[in-house]
Amino acid sequence: MINIQKILDDIAKEMANETDRGKVADYIPQLAHVDPNQFGIAVATPDGQVYTAGDAGTLFSIQSISKVFTLTIGLGKLGNALWTHVGREPSGDPFNSIMMLEHESGRPRNPFINAGAIAVVDAIMMGHEPKETLGEILQFVRFIADDDSISFDHKVAASEMAHKDRNASLAYFMKSFGRLKHDVDKVLGTYFHQCSIAMNCQQLAQAGLFLVSNGINEHTGVRVINAQRSRRINSLMMMCGHYDGSGEFAYRVGLPGKSGVGGGILTIAPGEGSIAVWSPGLDHIGNSKLGTKALELFVQETGWSVFGD
Repeated sequence: MINIQKILDDIAKEMANETDRGKVADYIPQLAHVDPNQFGIAVATPDGQVYTAGDAGTLFSIQSISKVFTLTIGLGKLGNALWTHVGREPSGDPFNSIMMLEHESGRPRNPFINAGAIAVVDAIMMGHEPKETLGEILQFVRFIADDDSISFDHKVAASEMAHKDRNASLAYFMKSFGRLKHDVDKVLGTYFHQCSIAMNCQQLAQAGLFLVSNGINEHTGVRVINAQRSRRINSLMMMCGHYDGSGEFAYRVGLPGKSGVGGGILTIAPGEGSIAVWSPGLDHIGNSKLGTKALELFVQETGWSVFGD
């Protein structure tokens, strides 16, 4: 019998002693002020149990982890037609790179790089104003986390909008190929607010539960998506969830995961549980340095890797 709580407590103690904690995402000014000496971890299991350690109750900006949730919404609204807007291949490039867009006529490689996530937002807007789309995104996140207290961090969203040049370049480049249907600033405003959703590790782990059990939250009994789409989202998280560090994450952790530059990582162990970690310091690729190390230790102790013990 695995003692999850003891494993988390031990990991939190070990992370507290780490001196090389990476660097916070200072290119988003509001994130530059976050204390890097924080670490939280939470595990939610299909039977409704939630285990936490460290700063698991501290809110942080989930940033690109939100792309998992908008992808789920997009598949629910458009089905396989979503893949005309965005591809399903690893990029091998940084999350904000424009190079691949030029080679592929403005169609982003996958939904987890910035260009791909912007294309997904454009697709799910479907002629609606940003306020309506943001309401839909927030309502969905609250629903899957079973927590109506979750909200946007408007200061983070404003900080991103004020430093939007790179993402605006991606959006206008896609627009020039006819890939985006809505006004660029409206799409970007929606995208930045999506990324600014504030959650803690416990809420994030609970939000990932539907991907643990083939699209259904077994604790609440609610089916979020069908089993096929759940498996495909997990496969994309495995291949593309950490940008040009996805292969390294698969090698070290062996689970589908999605990182964000706010320092969070949502990881799915199919059939076992949803694991959320947060530590603001990032490695050179933009993934949480301690978060990745903690997940590697967790998988070593539990054997939850999809590749076996």
